[in-house]
Amino acid sequence: MHCHVKGGSIDSRVSLERFIHLLQIQDFDGMMITDHDSYRACHYWDRIKRNPLFKDFVVIRGIEYDTRDAGHFLVIMPDDVYLKVLTIRGMRLERLISIVHGNGGILGPAHPYGVRSSSAMLFSFMAKSPNIIHQFDFIETFNTCESPLSNALAHKMAIKYEKPGTGGTDAHDEQYVGMGYTDIDAQIRCNNDMIRAIKDGRIIGASGIERKETTRGRMKDSFLGVIGFKIYNQGLSKILKPYRKHQVHKTKVDPNDR
Repeated sequence: MHCHVKGGSIDSRVSLERFIHLLQIQDFDGMMITDHDSYRACHYWDRIKRNPLFKDFVVIRGIEYDTRDAGHFLVIMPDDVYLKVLTIRGMRLERLISIVHGNGGILGPAHPYGVRSSSAMLFSFMAKSPNIIHQFDFIETFNTCESPLSNALAHKMAIKYEKPGTGGTDAHDEQYVGMGYTDIDAQIRCNNDMIRAIKDGRIIGASGIERKETTRGRMKDSFLGVIGFKIYNQGLSKILKPYRKHQVHKTKVDPNDR
């Protein structure tokens, strides 16, 4: 439920075909692509999905969206709904929720207590507006690339707010593929099935194995790493603002979900 694929994420080293192969030999039924602000790998899946090798494997087309004020969010839209605005980082969380829900999708925070530069509960906006958590559809309660404490806090948060908890690896490298999972008591063959199952509370387990701490992980969570990423994220958000604003206006939203 949290996979970064080469061709969709610039820092992933695992092709989609390789991802599927590694999961198939571990008896997984499927995966969700969650590249940062990109549907490139999802479009690629649409082109290769009829290959007989993938007949019994399900790929959900998701995205990991970089908000301006609350870190990273996993987004699942209905089948064949690809919103251009979701490929342009920098929307505020309230706007993201409005657009996703207004177009029939669901969302939840990735690693909410993880790396400070990209985890929702470590942003000042969330401290000031905790009630917005009620608008989340799920919470990522297990992430292989985060610490046991981070995952425990996310799990506690899901229980407090009575939200389904998902699990994933956040894998960019082969050695982590398959170390996290989400167990769902429903037949999942497409995005619509996944959305329905999560809304109906059909997730019955999410867990896995946390990786050992890495040098790259420590650097990302260091003071300079956090400041550097925030400058990068906010700077890019401002540069993209005119284009993003144009796409927001082009995106239809149910008035009741504004």
